[in-house]
Amino acid sequence: MEFPHLGKNCSQGTCNKLDFLPVKCDACKNVFCHEHFTYQNHDCPSAYKKNFQVPVCPLCNSPIPSKRGELPDIAVGAHIDNDCQSDPAKSRRVGSANKCNVKGCKEKELVPILCRDCSLNFCLKHRHVQDHQCRGSSGNRSKAGEAAIARQGRQTSSPSSSSGLKSSRKPPPVTAIQGQMSEDEALSRALKASLAEIKVHSDPQRDLTVEEEDEMLARAIAESEREQHMSPARQSSSRDSAKDRCAVS
Repeated sequence: MEFPHLGKNCSQGTCNKLDFLPVKCDACKNVFCHEHFTYQNHDCPSAYKKNFQVPVCPLCNSPIPSKRGELPDIAVGAHIDNDCQSDPAKSRRVGSANKCNVKGCKEKELVPILCRDCSLNFCLKHRHVQDHQCRGSSGNRSKAGEAAIARQGRQTSSPSSSSGLKSSRKPPPVTAIQGQMSEDEALSRALKASLAEIKVHSDPQRDLTVEEEDEMLARAIAESEREQHMSPARQSSSRDSAKDRCAVS
């Protein structure tokens, strides 16, 4: 050869052809002949650095940013469903605003049908609570609300426990207190005992007002009358049981 320094051999392993007008790949920086200079023909390992296109919305002609390796159709579809400002996209979003929220259901209604418990939109088929497995307001309860409910429960449980201890002490029966006294004497004594008990449960250091004494007296009278009405029935039942025990067969 007269000009051995002219031209370069193709970097393709199966070619190695001497080309006087070689082409250098701008991705992998190797030299190839006119048959293998494209990315596809020499299987360029760095072609992904150059072969990256930004998809464009066909409705509004706006470039859509997408993740590397993601299909352009996915990015374009998400843009049309959410962000596209063209008239066709807006009308499509209005039509899908009343879509049913049940998974797998694609029904759309002309008017919104909102659940009053979970505030989600459903179709006519799934509008009832039992049809869409409604979680109700409990599912949307905030942490602050749960804490307030728990605190209220603790506050209500402490007085109930103390009142349970007080109520566990049962008063003696009326017949044991009355004994051989008349009804008037028993009533008077019951009123005094009731007033004393109520005053002990209240603040002993504070003097009761007239209204509070009247209220306590009225409660004591009502309780005594109730016990007085119940005592004849108890006496009759005790006499009947005594007759049954004393009957001779």
